Amino acid sequence: MKYNIQVKIPNIENITLELDDFNSPNTVKQFIEKLPFTLSLNIWGDEIYTDESPISESEENAKSPVKLNDVAYWPQGKAICLFYGPTPIGKKGEITPYSPVNVIGKIINPDKKILSKIKDGQKAAFQLV
Repeated sequence: MKYNIQVKIPNIENITLELDDFNSPNTVKQFIEKLPFTLSLNIWGDEIYTDESPISESEENAKSPVKLNDVAYWPQGKAICLFYGPTPIGKKGEITPYSPVNVIGKIINPDKKILSKIKDGQKAAFQLV
């Protein structure tokens, strides 16, 4: 099943995510059940990841590397990750998380120019659309 999630960040265009429970059904189920929630954001290369989320799922078909615009849950840090480009440890042409992640969906919008404006410490409100 697919779900549309809106991520609201003050002074930044809203981000739309499409979650899909195909690869990680338990993780997506927990994500949806915990909505709405607000978390602080962090930047690592071209990855946005949250502080510890209310989700507490273990690895579920976890993988690395990931694809451009993947949305994932990082079990090790209990964080939600948005991958919009290379990370510091990725090989050329790869997007490599710090450790394997449960892929739960895709970033639908906005483009990299908007995502790159997000700064460490900004708050983001996640809600079902």
